[in-house]
Amino acid sequence: MFLSSQTDEDFSKARNKAFFNEIQHLLNPEEAKLISFTDIKKMLKPSNEVYKGMQVVPIKLIVGSEGRYKDFDNHFLPKNNFLKSRWEHVDMAHYQDITLPPVSLYELGGLYFVRDGNHRVSVAKMKGIENIDAEVVSLQSEIKLKPGSTKEQMEKQVIEYEKRVFYAETCFGDITDYWCLNFSTPGQYDLIYNHILCHKYYINSGKKEEISMEEAILSWFNNVYLPVIRAIESRKILKSFKGRTLSDLYVFLIKYWDELKQRFGNDFPLEDAAEDFSKKYRKLSLYRRLKNFLARSKMKKDLKNN
Repeated sequence: MFLSSQTDEDFSKARNKAFFNEIQHLLNPEEAKLISFTDIKKMLKPSNEVYKGMQVVPIKLIVGSEGRYKDFDNHFLPKNNFLKSRWEHVDMAHYQDITLPPVSLYELGGLYFVRDGNHRVSVAKMKGIENIDAEVVSLQSEIKLKPGSTKEQMEKQVIEYEKRVFYAETCFGDITDYWCLNFSTPGQYDLIYNHILCHKYYINSGKKEEISMEEAILSWFNNVYLPVIRAIESRKILKSFKGRTLSDLYVFLIKYWDELKQRFGNDFPLEDAAEDFSKKYRKLSLYRRLKNFLARSKMKKDLKNN
């Protein structure tokens, strides 16, 4: 009965901590969420899996979960009462010195994600245990993530890595003297590389001698990228896309322009596409700002009443 009472108290403490953690991140709720392994896997695109076997893993490096990321917060504290029975069962085993099976983890980018054993990790973190026995499968990636990072910070690390690789492998900066090809989401540098390859193919059509990749990059930059950027800047479209970059808008506008050309023909002017794009998304931006303002007002009112 004493142990049952103790585990009940432990779970209540863990739930309360999770609740206060959620309150502290009320304005930025994403920061309090446990990271989804699937999301990170999509970002890093690992090449293959390697079975590493049994290892002793520092618990501070376990930052996410494959399937239960909605049940625990970013500190692996339980977010729901339906976890109580299983959580207390694991907690009871610790009090009784019962050896539990090792957890099962994925390692990716130097960090770990739970395949099986979320409750065991949660209880261990709550008790301040530093290491845990684990069976590890490593997913190979050249990108190394920093411990303690939020998902947003991990995205930035991936984007920075992708930019370094793109600039190093293409010599884009040396060729164009342009170092501001920046994106807010991963995977865009591969898209730009494909744009350049398509541009190169288009130029080479009907020519006897193929142009070099350096010539293709410079031609794409001067004749495709910069005209689109000028169209964006002249209409101040970036103001309607908070947190985005000019290069993001290049991708958006090119896609929109392609859709218009499919409907109205390949001669549809860039300037007309940019103007239509600007009007359409300026209205959406005003709607979003109004919606966010009303949501913040309601939140402040609720906090004041409580």
